[in-house]
Amino acid sequence: MIPRVLVVDDDEGVRFTLRNVLEDAGLEVQEAPDGEAAWARLEGGAPFHLVLSDLRMPRLDGLGLLTRIVEAGLGVRVILITAHGSERTAVEAMKRGAYDYFKKPFEPDELLAVVERAVEAVRLSADNERLAAELNLARSMIFASEPMRRLAVLVRRIADKDVTVLITGESGTGKERLAEAIVRASRRASAPFVRFNCAAISAELAEAELFGHAKGAFTGADRARPGLFREADGGTLFLDEVAELDPRTQAKLLRALQQGEVRPLGEDRSVTVDVRILAATHRDLAAAVAAGAFRADLLYRLEVVHLTIPPLRERPDDLAVLARHFLDRYAERFGAGPLAASPALLSRLAQHDWPGNVRELENAIESLVVLSPPGALDLELLPGTRGGLPEPRAGLAERLAAYERGLLVEALEAAGGNRTEAAKRLGIGRATLYEKLDKHGLGRGPG
Repeated sequence: MIPRVLVVDDDEGVRFTLRNVLEDAGLEVQEAPDGEAAWARLEGGAPFHLVLSDLRMPRLDGLGLLTRIVEAGLGVRVILITAHGSERTAVEAMKRGAYDYFKKPFEPDELLAVVERAVEAVRLSADNERLAAELNLARSMIFASEPMRRLAVLVRRIADKDVTVLITGESGTGKERLAEAIVRASRRASAPFVRFNCAAISAELAEAELFGHAKGAFTGADRARPGLFREADGGTLFLDEVAELDPRTQAKLLRALQQGEVRPLGEDRSVTVDVRILAATHRDLAAAVAAGAFRADLLYRLEVVHLTIPPLRERPDDLAVLARHFLDRYAERFGAGPLAASPALLSRLAQHDWPGNVRELENAIESLVVLSPPGALDLELLPGTRGGLPEPRAGLAERLAAYERGLLVEALEAAGGNRTEAAKRLGIGRATLYEKLDKHGLGRGPG
C-alpha cells in the first residue's frame, strides 16, 4: 500500500516543501489551496489515507475541514499544522478527532515522525479489517476445492464494495450462505441484514412486503408497515429466488435500485433508503429475459457482479470438510459425543452425485447422527447413497428425541454431573430428569 496524502495549505511555498519531504519518503501527494477545495476532492470520493491541513485558511479552515471529515465518517486521518500560539486550538482539534498535529516552522524529521505514526496506524487498521473480513469469510464458507477457493477470492474482493451482487447456482449449493459471507466481510456487517424469499409470498403481497404500505392501502392493511427496504436501511437486503418476482414488483425494484428510494403502497411520497442488494436464483435469468418473464434492465442492475456457485458434484474435494463440519454441528446439537468422519463414511459419500448439493449432504449427515446409536455412526442408515442401502429419513419424533438428548447432556456437563443441579437448569423435577435419562440411556449417577 502506497499511502496517499492530501496537503492543504493556502501558502504555496509550504505546500511545495511538504510535497518534497513526503514524496522523498515514498508517499503519494496531492495538494489543495484551502479547506473548501480539499473537501470537494474528499466529498467527490478521491481516495486519501491522510490529510495534512493548515489550521488557519480562508473559506474553510482546518478545524472546519476536520469537522466535515469526521461527521461524514470518511475514515481519513487528519494531521493539523499549527502556527505558534495555536496549541490550545490544536488540542481542541485532537478532542474532535484529529490524529495529531505539528507546529510551524517544522523540521523534516519532526514532520516525518508524525506522518509515519499515522501511516502505521492506517496500515494496522487496514490489516485488521482484512483479517476480520477473512475470519468472517472462513466462518461462512467451508471448502477445500479450487473452484470454491477462486470464488472466495472474488467474495473477498467485492465484499466491502457497495455493488449489487447476483448469486446463481443449483438448488442447495449454498447461495444464502454465500450472501452471508459477503455481508460478514463487508463494512455493513454490523448493520441490518434482511432476507426475503420472493417465492414464498403471493405476487399481490410481495410489493407491500418489500416497499411497505400505509394503513388501509388494501384490504387487510389494518396498520402501516415500513417494508423490508426500510428495515434494511443502512444494511443489506437479500432477495432469494428473485426470478419469481412478478412484473409489477420487478418494475418497483428497478426504480429502487436506480433512484435509491421506495414509495410505500398508499403513500404519495417516496422515502430515501441506503440498501445494498444481494439477489439469488437457481434459474437462468438470461433465458427468463428472452422468454419475457424477467426485465432485461433489472437483470443488468442486479448482476453488476455475478457469482456462480458450482454444484457439489463438480467439487468433490469439499465433501470431506463439509461432512466433518456437519458431523461436529449435529453431534453437539444432539449430544451424540465426538464423531469422526471415517474413511468408510467418506467413501460412501463419494459414491453419490448429490443432486441436492450441500443441502442434501447436510440433511443426510443430520439424519445419520440422529438415527445412529450415541457415540457411533451406523453407515447402513446413511440415506441417499448408492449401493442398495435403505433410505430412512429422521422424522420429527426422531429429531426431537435427539435434540432432547443433547439438552440433557449439555445440562449434565454444565452441572458437573450433578443431577439435581442439571434438573434445575432444565426447569424440570428430579423424577422427570431420571425418566428422561433412562429413556435416552444416559444412566442416573450421583446427585
